[in-house]
Amino acid sequence: MAKPKFINNISGLQLFQLLRFVVFFIVSIIFTKSHLTPEEIGSWEMFMFIASFMSYFWVTGIIQSLLPLYNRNQSFRRTGENISEKSPEIFNAFLLLLAFSLLFFFLGHALKSSFSVYGNKGNTPYLNLLLLYLLLSSPVCLIEYIYLLRNRAYRIFQYGIYTFLAQLILIITPVLAGKGYMWSIYGLLAITIVRWVWLINLLIRYSEFRISFDFIKEHLKLGWPLIVTSLISGSAQYIDGIIVSAHFDDPRMFAVFRYGAKEFPVVIMLDTGLSNAMLPQFGTRAKLKESLHVIKKKSRNLMHYLFPMSMLVLLFARWLYPRMFTPDFMRSADIFMVYIMLVIPRLLFPNTIIIGKKRTGIVMSAAIFELVVNISLSMWLVIDYGAVGVALATFIVYFLSKVYLAGYLWIKMKIKPGEYIPFLTFFIYSVLLTLLFVLIDHRIIDIN
Repeated sequence: MAKPKFINNISGLQLFQLLRFVVFFIVSIIFTKSHLTPEEIGSWEMFMFIASFMSYFWVTGIIQSLLPLYNRNQSFRRTGENISEKSPEIFNAFLLLLAFSLLFFFLGHALKSSFSVYGNKGNTPYLNLLLLYLLLSSPVCLIEYIYLLRNRAYRIFQYGIYTFLAQLILIITPVLAGKGYMWSIYGLLAITIVRWVWLINLLIRYSEFRISFDFIKEHLKLGWPLIVTSLISGSAQYIDGIIVSAHFDDPRMFAVFRYGAKEFPVVIMLDTGLSNAMLPQFGTRAKLKESLHVIKKKSRNLMHYLFPMSMLVLLFARWLYPRMFTPDFMRSADIFMVYIMLVIPRLLFPNTIIIGKKRTGIVMSAAIFELVVNISLSMWLVIDYGAVGVALATFIVYFLSKVYLAGYLWIKMKIKPGEYIPFLTFFIYSVLLTLLFVLIDHRIIDIN
């Protein structure tokens, strides 16, 4: 494959995020058009939901804390000319991911009889396969970030193309052949084993096999607030899912919620890619002003096309859902419309600056705030608005959290919002998107 000139560390991660979403989005469409019943689709979604919920928070915390530590840590002090050598940081981060994977694998087995799904204890679909998938899939999340840290941006894109295409084929082929969704889970496990082979090859090539308990301690000290933060704040969708499954006790309703509780994929792709790619830049003291300028410029560029794209998708959401899936998932469109609004807080990046500057404790305090408000607000709104109320609570809490972090940067670190937020652009687009949402929600504008 020829190397496209537009691929860099930021765009490479952004494209990788898009590929991941697109694959599972295609799977969702094919499953709804197949012989699988809504209950079976709900069970597949529950499998993926539990696997993500049990690993997302600590994988995110370990990865995000590795990025600023790679350039600047007290244990190895690799800077300047020796930064290109094989990295002991990567190997020790792998050991941390592996240790957490084993911990949750054995913890899951110890507590398997206590798992409760749809109100029935011990009814988790294919729990043994789920725990095996959890064990194998978590460490391979390091692959794309090894490429990022080694400035192999094109390899991120190449790796995503190869493995996600194979993953799509292995998941949908059994269903298209008339088999049950359990065979799709086998396909998911198969591609995960392939990713393990890929990971081992990268570890041999780029990491130094040297165990450092000092670095592991340093990594955990920086990372544990991010782990807690991801569990509480970054996994808001999982908290929403728990509340919905507890409130309705119905796999059909859970599937409706899950199919609607999806952010606009391009927003996730570009937001996450920009944020993670910028973390190593804020890890160095000398480039703070330059990094603030870059993130302001990049976020303004994102706003100029993410907001208009979100408006277009919002306009056609109710028309699109029953045609893309089935009429059974019409209610999912209303949930999806609320999740589209998350583009507003997502395009604010105070958290990126704070994590890059290794002030992870304040991010954790914001997460605690999110936990308290999100659960209470969701349980209140779900009574009158159903699953849509849960989604609305997520938007409100996420926006307030970004305001809180921006306030911290301004008051404690003397970094004004205007240094990294293009205010006028953000304000105009946010007002226009909110106005369009209100008009569609009240059916003043109705394309259906």
